[in-house]
Amino acid sequence: MKTDEPVRDMAARALIFDMDGTIVDNMRFHEDAWGKLLTSHGLPFDADEFFHRTAGMAVGEIVAPLFPQATPAEVIALGEAKEVFYRDAYRAHVEALPGLLPLMARAQSCGVPMAVASAAPPENIALVLDTLGLRAHFATVISPSQGFRGKPHPDMFVEAARRMDVAPEDCLVFEDAPNGIEAARRAGMRAVAMLTMLGPEAFAGYDNVIASAVDFNALDRLPALRFG
Repeated sequence: MKTDEPVRDMAARALIFDMDGTIVDNMRFHEDAWGKLLTSHGLPFDADEFFHRTAGMAVGEIVAPLFPQATPAEVIALGEAKEVFYRDAYRAHVEALPGLLPLMARAQSCGVPMAVASAAPPENIALVLDTLGLRAHFATVISPSQGFRGKPHPDMFVEAARRMDVAPEDCLVFEDAPNGIEAARRAGMRAVAMLTMLGPEAFAGYDNVIASAVDFNALDRLPALRFG
């Protein structure tokens, strides 16, 4: 996607949010859960390397290469064991990233549709969206459980745009991981890098990134979010 200044600054007609590390700052809970699963099976675990390589992928896409001898049923069971570790640890800490709720309210008041495109399984999506009471505010919620490939494949973002009846170039994606930014790039979408886990240097090579921010409060003056 070409991202010259007029296109970069054009007001978004739809917003697409990743969930983990974007709607909520929870990736360290995921890291802990993965570390617990892998070390319990005698596998090494480097948190930074693991995040860079796997964030945005579906859990089955992560587990299968780590356990190449596992049957499909065992891959599912291992993935669910990790998610149980995560949900048990995170359940008492669910909180929206600062500035998210005012941004969503402003978008909704201006008729700008919003979607969630997350690699998380349905139970994890429910933990966040239903605990925060946000599900009804999204036009659609998309995940690999519906048959889509995880990021960096663009499938979920492309489908979000289709369901909202908005052209990809009119969408703005919020993501915390390089895999997600790359998925947005492949979908032809601009993106904002949320710096909940990584610094801005991690996203320097992506020409579709129009801003980076530690939370949504820092995006108040972003031209692409001037809806009204």
